[in-house]
Amino acid sequence: MSKRDYYDVLGVAKGAPADEIKKAYRKLAIKFHPDKNPDDKSAEDKFKEAAEAYEILSNPEKKQRYDQFGHAGAQGSYGGGSMNMDDIFSQFGDIFGGGGGGGSPFDSFFGGGGQSSRGGRRVQRGTNLRIKVKLTLEEIANGIEKKIKVNKQIVCSTCDGTGAKDKNSFSTCKTCGGQGAVRRVTNTILGQMQTTSTCPTCNGEGTTISAKCGTCHGDGVMRGEETISINIPAGVSEGMQLSMSGKGNAAPRGGVPGDLIILVEEIPHESLKREGINVIYDLHVSFVDATLGASIEVPTIDGKARIKLDPGTQGGKILRLKGKGIPEVNSYHKGDQLVQVNIWTPKILNNDERELLEKLKDSSNFKPSPGKNEKSFFDRMKEYFE
Repeated sequence: MSKRDYYDVLGVAKGAPADEIKKAYRKLAIKFHPDKNPDDKSAEDKFKEAAEAYEILSNPEKKQRYDQFGHAGAQGSYGGGSMNMDDIFSQFGDIFGGGGGGGSPFDSFFGGGGQSSRGGRRVQRGTNLRIKVKLTLEEIANGIEKKIKVNKQIVCSTCDGTGAKDKNSFSTCKTCGGQGAVRRVTNTILGQMQTTSTCPTCNGEGTTISAKCGTCHGDGVMRGEETISINIPAGVSEGMQLSMSGKGNAAPRGGVPGDLIILVEEIPHESLKREGINVIYDLHVSFVDATLGASIEVPTIDGKARIKLDPGTQGGKILRLKGKGIPEVNSYHKGDQLVQVNIWTPKILNNDERELLEKLKDSSNFKPSPGKNEKSFFDRMKEYFE
């Protein structure tokens, strides 16, 4: 099933400003939140759909790619899948004003008592990872699935990302009482002011570890290699960036992983040149074939194609092979292959060839059309020989 347009999901116009997008998402998030709609699969799906739309449209880079290339150019439709609940709830500190890892007002709105939906634990996010993928013109034209080995931070296989030696190594943080945040009251001339900040002891996680994992030393992540399947859509171009949600570096102690950013790099073709969605091929023919006409085979992205040169074809003429170019991303429209005819002139002639051309030189058919101030073909060719 194809995804709905993100602007339609949030109910905003395509040129809507950031604050309007934020307001629309907040309204939908409250309406379809799982705590407000228990056991309602339809509401949960709409909640996730709205969160995914906001995740793209609130990010200037992702929004620009989405506006240009649709779902294929913006986010994790290249194998990353939809956002999970960790991704969604990590947005709420920004959307609903939460801070310091102590839970957001949104959580208490639904009875969370100041705790986040995951027990007040501050969720860390892994860093984004950037890689380059080199593609041939054929791969770009047809789209391809590539399996890439990526060296990155992965979840520790020993502790399964917890950072602890065993489950008995966890204890509630004594500084914040498991809240992940500490509150301070300061007396000022205007009265008492309360501030909330991340707990310095547990770094906002609400728990401490007495015995750390010996493999990752308590981080929950380790250096490793992961084979990632990347679906490259047809029509991508040099310098384009694709994004796979959640395929970047793993986050410490079970946090939300970062994104994988894929930078497209084109490998030059030996005979074809790309111009947007069109493909250019320089065809060099002898003046004999151009004069008499010929059937000539030319390379294309899909293999070979045969074109017909009409008798009297002039140098510089462009022949079009419709639909033999590059498809547009997220579209059924496809470019053409343009074949530019170039007349090849020999530089060395034997005596018989020279004598034959001298006989044809004065023929009216081998001279420019009347009224054109230019040298004849044979005059130009003679200059090459001399």
